[in-house]
Amino acid sequence: MKKRDILTPVGITLGTIMIMFGILSSGGASGVQSFIQVSSIVIILGGLVAALIINFNISEIKLTFRVFKETFQQNDSNLRELITLFIRLSERARREGLLALESELEEVGDPFIRKGILLAVDGIEPEVIQDIMDAEIAALEERHQRGRSIIEKAGEYAPAWGMIGTLISLVLMLNSLTDPTTLGPKMAVALLTTFYGTVMANLVFIPMAGKLENKTEQEVFIKQIIIEGVIGVQSGQNPKILEEKLSAFLSEEEKQESQEEEAYVGEAANEA
Repeated sequence: MKKRDILTPVGITLGTIMIMFGILSSGGASGVQSFIQVSSIVIILGGLVAALIINFNISEIKLTFRVFKETFQQNDSNLRELITLFIRLSERARREGLLALESELEEVGDPFIRKGILLAVDGIEPEVIQDIMDAEIAALEERHQRGRSIIEKAGEYAPAWGMIGTLISLVLMLNSLTDPTTLGPKMAVALLTTFYGTVMANLVFIPMAGKLENKTEQEVFIKQIIIEGVIGVQSGQNPKILEEKLSAFLSEEEKQESQEEEAYVGEAANEA
């Protein structure tokens, strides 16, 4: 299940506030007007769109908004709940056989887990299950990489288009330079396009691409745990051994929390 990731908008907002603070603390309210240049914004946005259209095909371009949306969402995954699920499946498989797990699938929402259990129920060999599910992970990484590459390329192109806009402004400025006293203000305007491109790349595109890469790594990590769980259930591993094996994927903090919960449950049972 996905939920809203507030860190992305918070980070962008905080970065914008820091930039505004720097402008206001140096130039006051009038300084903000010096950083507003419509033609520079048009050059940056128009150039980015043109470059991305050239670089990618139409099906990849259509993914852009979906990819941006992913940076504002996060997967609500709980490793301890996942381990508990596979322990329950293992116990039932050892008690009633693998075919009994089909009824459990109605309560499993993750399609990757469902696919793995169905393969196990069908009697597929563990090595084949591993290969099939590894292939699905590889395909997932490839899809995510293609979507992420749009944001990465935007991060590369934005500063370059900022420089192009600055060069255009400098050429026009030098061709019409008649009063040396106007050199400073015109130079400041010329640099704005580079400023816009650098800010967009380093505050929006590059951090978003990094977040998407981290999300992919986390999703692959979860799926690798699922594969280990499915193979453990299929091969009839002892639930205790399977629990120990899957618990190796937990962080020290998660292991500590799990131990505290088990101790609390044990005390409650003794009191009862």
